[in-house]
Amino acid sequence: MRIIPISQQGTGAFNNGQIIENKPIGFPSDGGFVRPYSSLFYWARAEGLIDSTIGLHPHQGFEIMSFVLEGNIRHFDTKMNDWKPLEAGDVQIIRAGRGISHAEHIHKDGVIFQIWVDPDLSKTLQQEASYDDYKGSAFQVTETDGTSVIHYAGENGLMRLDTPGVDIRRIKLTTDIFQWEGSKEVIRSLYIIGGSGMMDGKTIEQDDFIIIDDGSSISITPHRGGLDIFAFTVPATPGYPTYAHRMVR
Repeated sequence: MRIIPISQQGTGAFNNGQIIENKPIGFPSDGGFVRPYSSLFYWARAEGLIDSTIGLHPHQGFEIMSFVLEGNIRHFDTKMNDWKPLEAGDVQIIRAGRGISHAEHIHKDGVIFQIWVDPDLSKTLQQEASYDDYKGSAFQVTETDGTSVIHYAGENGLMRLDTPGVDIRRIKLTTDIFQWEGSKEVIRSLYIIGGSGMMDGKTIEQDDFIIIDDGSSISITPHRGGLDIFAFTVPATPGYPTYAHRMVR
């Protein structure tokens, strides 16, 4: 288990600091300690300090997901040719295929995760671009005493991805200890959205990024005030040469 605090993550900004980012997985120019692994290529947390627009820019091949954590954003792409609003809890996925351009407007105090995965670019670069918006109220939620889990993708998840073996969930803990059985077949990546607690004897706190790639089971105990965890699971081996793997050979 590796814990990467925000001080060791990459950074970025748009429009002279109107939108700021910390990047658990960024580009080499962003700094930070973590580079792409398995099919997980990029992960940024972006926050609008004032209303600001990231202008139209192109993408190809990758699947690009935007999870609205707080506030509101608007999204434009050249396939729909229209601006679409998203609010806290909503999710969008762009399957960039042969190519698409998009723009994003983040309202003041809006916060999003943008996460890219590599679905095997040798195939997706031959496909038409497509996208889906998902309302937060549409996702399945499972609850037990002290634990609430929102299921985005994978078992019980609603999102459709071309990238195989992806499981995405948001885990909110109030009082109970959360036990999560491990497997050497997957890599789990956790981002602490809010709160603090203990994980296998180590303190975890807001904006920590945690990688669990040894198959171990984990035990998470929230401190008073609870824990809000975003969990993204990918196969340990995706089964195809990823873009990142090809670039470092």
